[in-house]
Amino acid sequence: MNILSNLLSQKTQPQTTPKQHRGIEIKSPREIETMRQSAKIVATVLKEISEMVKPGMTTADLDAYAENRIREMGATPSFKGYHGFTGSICASINHEVVHGIPSTKKVIQTGDVLKVDTGAYYEGFHGDSCITIAVGDVTPDAAKLIRVAEEALYKGIEQVKAGAYLLDLAGAIEDHVKGNGFSVVEGFTGHGVGRNLHEEPSVFNYRTREMPNVKLRAGMTLAIEPILNAGSKHTRILSDRWTAVTVDNSLSAQFEHTVLVTETGYEILTDRTQV
Repeated sequence: MNILSNLLSQKTQPQTTPKQHRGIEIKSPREIETMRQSAKIVATVLKEISEMVKPGMTTADLDAYAENRIREMGATPSFKGYHGFTGSICASINHEVVHGIPSTKKVIQTGDVLKVDTGAYYEGFHGDSCITIAVGDVTPDAAKLIRVAEEALYKGIEQVKAGAYLLDLAGAIEDHVKGNGFSVVEGFTGHGVGRNLHEEPSVFNYRTREMPNVKLRAGMTLAIEPILNAGSKHTRILSDRWTAVTVDNSLSAQFEHTVLVTETGYEILTDRTQV
């Protein structure tokens, strides 16, 4: 889940989670094992949703399914109630960029580019991941956007290891996106994840000097999540105060994984191929 910068410093679950610690947390082996479980729940839900989506369903249908499955597996939905968000998933269609609120009025159609983002809170730790689904037959341009978005995520992840820097992965993402003729959304970022859904550091998808170029250490857990637009990088927020859309109505795509930094590389905790 991406979040606006003015929410990054706030705690995730006021009733169940301790206050966010300052600085970047390094997880212990026990904490990492718990995060593997929360991440596995997220990966399972997203894999199942990707297999069940069909035209005629509503985003509320997907939300109800996700909440039920998360709770069945012993976790609670990370997103539900987060700063007033009403869903267990973010469901964003076509020109909707992030934070789409699930609704019985949002009917999924053939040709849609559907982003589904969800999180699970299990034994004190969060997992967070997003996929983009091509619903039925999509246009060649839409298919390319989805493909490049997923490739960009892995281009960034491939840079992760202890001793690397955040801008190493940001630059790899930006170069791949722009090299394929798309724009990187700059208004939303990835983030640290663990006891809180959003922790330090902010994980940018483009080169910037606005934030510290953090050196990665083993035990960090990052939610890496590039967002691509087919047109302008700029977005605006709808009157619901959550849903971000492209200013030019162009398509948008996003992929996200929760990733553990190791001494020699990385571990993708939300890997859907392992569930």
